[in-house]
Amino acid sequence: MACYNRLMIINVGTKNPAKIEAVWEIIKDYDFLKDAAVKGVAVASGISEQPLVLEETLQGAMNRAKNAWHDCDLSFGLESGMFPVAHTKTGFMDVGVCAIYDGRQYHLGFSSCFEYPKEVTKLVLQAGLNISDASRQTGLTEHEYIGHAEGTIGILTKGRVTRKDYTKQSIAMALIHLENPDLY
Repeated sequence: MACYNRLMIINVGTKNPAKIEAVWEIIKDYDFLKDAAVKGVAVASGISEQPLVLEETLQGAMNRAKNAWHDCDLSFGLESGMFPVAHTKTGFMDVGVCAIYDGRQYHLGFSSCFEYPKEVTKLVLQAGLNISDASRQTGLTEHEYIGHAEGTIGILTKGRVTRKDYTKQSIAMALIHLENPDLY
């Protein structure tokens, strides 16, 4: 009788190419995931376009993971958002959140945080713009959806850390739980 190993399927709750590529690239470093098929799925985050508190960003990642959970083994939700941080120049920092859903529970990870320039933050807070629009309006970029490319973080770090890199950090932190299930 023939026996075969079914290919693991990972759904990513977005069509953003930077986020999908981040998942695809990072899983290659994990033996239990390296052969998985990765598919982007358009899903709703269920939160505002530009989250301004950590809890909302986290909820958006979890919503994306849960909404992408169909015909797969794991689903990833990735969300970036700002949140208040005392003693910063703008009063806010940005973080990337990864929520991995396995059908029963979430496995969460966060990226490093950074501040947007003062004028970008001001436009987000006072004019209600999203990061792409605020970055364009301040002249940082002409790209319509900077978060689908190098991200504002890529511009600010002169390419040393891109949106994909930043997203991969949050994914690696969430994968700690799956790689070490006996500890969690």
